[in-house]
Amino acid sequence: MARLRIATFNLESLDDEPGAVPALAQRIAVLRPQLRRLDADLLCFQEVNAQTVARHLPRRLTALDHLLEDTRYLGYNRALTGPIAHDGPAERHNLALLSRYPIAASRQIHHELVPPLSYRSATASPPARDALTLSWDRPLLHAVIELPGGRRLHALNLHLKAPLAVAIPGQKVSAAEWRSVGGWAEGFFLAAMKRAGQALEARLVVERLFDADPSALIAVCGDFNAEARETPVRVLIGDESDGGGRARSERMLIALEESVPAPRRYSVLHAGRPLLLDHVLASPALAAWPHRVEIQNEGLSDEARDPLSVHPSLGSYHAPIVAELEMAD
Repeated sequence: MARLRIATFNLESLDDEPGAVPALAQRIAVLRPQLRRLDADLLCFQEVNAQTVARHLPRRLTALDHLLEDTRYLGYNRALTGPIAHDGPAERHNLALLSRYPIAASRQIHHELVPPLSYRSATASPPARDALTLSWDRPLLHAVIELPGGRRLHALNLHLKAPLAVAIPGQKVSAAEWRSVGGWAEGFFLAAMKRAGQALEARLVVERLFDADPSALIAVCGDFNAEARETPVRVLIGDESDGGGRARSERMLIALEESVPAPRRYSVLHAGRPLLLDHVLASPALAAWPHRVEIQNEGLSDEARDPLSVHPSLGSYHAPIVAELEMAD
C-alpha cells in the first residue's frame, strides 16, 4: 500500500518585514526542520503573509518560498487564497495548500453558502440605528487532489475566527482597551458567531460533496480556534449524538487526532493549559484507511507566558499535526 501524509500547520504570521523581530532567517532556522520532519504529501498552512515585490504588481509569497528552499516542498503544486476582489494573495493570513500530487481544481469560498450575518448591537454607544454586518475574516480553501489509482481527495484548509472580541461602535478606547465589560462581552459573543458561521459554511461544503458522492474522500484541516466539544468542531463533525441520527452517521467527519494519547493531544499551550485547537477531520471513507497521527508538540512554547509573546515567535505557538494513511488498493 502507498502512504498519504496529510499535515496542517499554522505558521504564525510568516512574513519578511524589514526590521522584524525575530527576522525571517531566525524563524526559518526553527521552522524548516519541522517541515522536513513532517515529510508530508499534502500540507495545509495557515497565516502565510504576502510581500510586495514591485509597485502596482500583486503581492507574492516570497517568505514562504524562502522557508521552502532546500526542501522537497518547493516543487509541490499549490492552491492559495487571496483578497476576494483582487488578484494575488492578501497582505496577511493567507491559506496555502501544497500537494505532492496534482491539484485538479481549487477555489476559495467566502459567503457562498452562508450570507453575512445582520446583527443589531446591544451596547453600541451611541445606540446604533443600523444593524452591523458580520462577515468572515478569511475565506475557506477547497482543493481537489488527484491521488494514485484515479481517486480524488477533497481537501479543505480553514482558519476560523480567533476568540478576540469584535469591535463594537463606541466601545473601544484603544486597540487593547474597552470602555465597558459589557461592550467587550458583546464583541466576544460576535467573534463566537463568526467562528461558528465559518464552520457552518465549511460543513455545507462537506454536505454538497457527500451529495455528489456518499463515499467521497474528504479531509478538513486547519486552525479551528476551538477544541473538540466546542461549537465549531461539533458543527463540522456532525456526530450522530448531536442530532444527526444513526441514519446520517455516514456523513460524520472523524477527528483523526483523537487517536493520539490524551497526554500528548494538544497543539497549543496557553497559560499552562494544553489546548487542541488544530484538527484533521476525515470522511468515513478516508478514515477507514489505516492511519496514525502525530502532534509534534515537543518543546512547544506557551503563547501566554513566553517572554517573546509580544513578537511573533521564532517558530510557531501552534504544533503541526500530521496524519499518515495507507491508501487502499
